[in-house]
Amino acid sequence: MSTLSTRSLAGRTIVGFVQLIVLLMILLFGPAWTTRYWQAWIYLSVFSASTAMITAYLWWKDPKLLERRVNAGPRAETEKYQKVIQLFASLSFIGVLLLPSLDHRFFWSKVPLGAAVAGDFLVALGFLTVYVVFKQNTYTSATIEVVTGQQVVSTGPYAIVRHPMYTGALVVLFGTPLALGSWWGLLMIIPMAIVISLRLLDEEKFLSGSLPGYRDYCRRVKFRLVPYVW
Repeated sequence: MSTLSTRSLAGRTIVGFVQLIVLLMILLFGPAWTTRYWQAWIYLSVFSASTAMITAYLWWKDPKLLERRVNAGPRAETEKYQKVIQLFASLSFIGVLLLPSLDHRFFWSKVPLGAAVAGDFLVALGFLTVYVVFKQNTYTSATIEVVTGQQVVSTGPYAIVRHPMYTGALVVLFGTPLALGSWWGLLMIIPMAIVISLRLLDEEKFLSGSLPGYRDYCRRVKFRLVPYVW
């Protein structure tokens, strides 16, 4: 993988961040057909602040990892199977936002204030988990790959589950419908969890054959996503 110049990396990072926030605003307020949606504004603030702080940390402390993270999405994958998985992951994420927005517009369900606050807390907690993972493992690329010099990381959250970043992502996804005031939105967690599970199983297969020591690591750490569950 070629190294991006500092200016190019900064440009791609800023553009990607702005595009993400604009997409979130469209998905949150478009289907709701109103900007008078306080749950969405708070969620957007928590989401934006969390991603901005993680991005700033990577920019100052681990630009190589930031470079690996900006190259994401279906087009970035090299394997056809992963391209399909990433496509369904993108569609499922859209659904996680779209369904609560429609719920708000048509008053399908009503989430108590305490549950909405808990949802925002879960979103922040999930991003905190991702931040800890990034600090622990500089090889957490957005695509499935093994780079020169990569080693198995088995400390920190990796001593508990094999894929702590996906665990953090699921916490964010679970908190999102609650934060947005929608019980129905929780239904979208099912396809999202299936997609993540398929991706990590394929990732384990790839790493077992490509990363020395990974099979031994899998024998030591039994659980993939949730301790004592799976």
